Amino acid sequence: MLEVYFESDKEVIRFCEQLFRYNKDIELHWKTDKDWGNHIIFEKEIKANALFEAISKAMVEVFVTHRLTAMINSIIEDYYYYTNRDEMEKILELTQWIFSGEDADSLRVRKDKDPRQLLMSLFIANIKNTSTVHYDSIVKFRLNPFKDKLVHYVGLAIDEFKREEDHQEFIYLLREYISKKEPSFNIIHILQGDPFSFFKQNGKRLSNMELRMLMQKEPLYIVGLDENELNLAPLVAMAPEKIKIYGDHPSEPKTLTVISVFQERVDFEPYSNFPFSFYLNNRQK
Repeated sequence: MLEVYFESDKEVIRFCEQLFRYNKDIELHWKTDKDWGNHIIFEKEIKANALFEAISKAMVEVFVTHRLTAMINSIIEDYYYYTNRDEMEKILELTQWIFSGEDADSLRVRKDKDPRQLLMSLFIANIKNTSTVHYDSIVKFRLNPFKDKLVHYVGLAIDEFKREEDHQEFIYLLREYISKKEPSFNIIHILQGDPFSFFKQNGKRLSNMELRMLMQKEPLYIVGLDENELNLAPLVAMAPEKIKIYGDHPSEPKTLTVISVFQERVDFEPYSNFPFSFYLNNRQK
């Protein structure tokens, strides 16, 4: 027989819901205890390993739903000494993204590891060799390896937060610079690529030499742009009234940066709408 205690009513309800998701053959008895809260009794009628796995998975879900945010916030405040609520909220969001994101960037940051597996292994280790389990006690005293991992994730989130702050300051400086500059072109057409290809209104492609000459006329160093950067820097030097970008990837990073800087001046259109087909035909020959 295995006995499990939960102090929180919300957590025990979540636990039971998840438990039956993972194993419909489990039978339990649920009653309240005046000292320990919710008391669940399992009769070991199914294989012990299957029971331990289902209980551990359910406990992981309870923790992630009801305890993870509080633990992250305490780390942000107690380990890294942040007190500004807006900053803490942003770091929390980034940490949660690192913890559970499924996109390529979050997987790369956490090196394709699933922190839930560590959490599950810790719960299994704390329930398989005992007949009485106190969930709250495990969370408070037995999850130190997981908390250490979370401290690392919060540190990575803070690094990302600082990079985003620096990037936003950079974008702001560029917007200010452009707002005070007289446009050199009415419209510039851009084909996505690495680097971008720039075209005048008449369809003539601007060569790298022409782009560099335009850039040399501007003190771009004061806004932190490198003379060898041939995507954003030429546009800042030209400051066109209108920018049309053509391609298949509107969320491509260089494109997003141009949109962030030039805002309403930018239109993104599919590659098929590029107006200078003669250039594409010559390039394909």
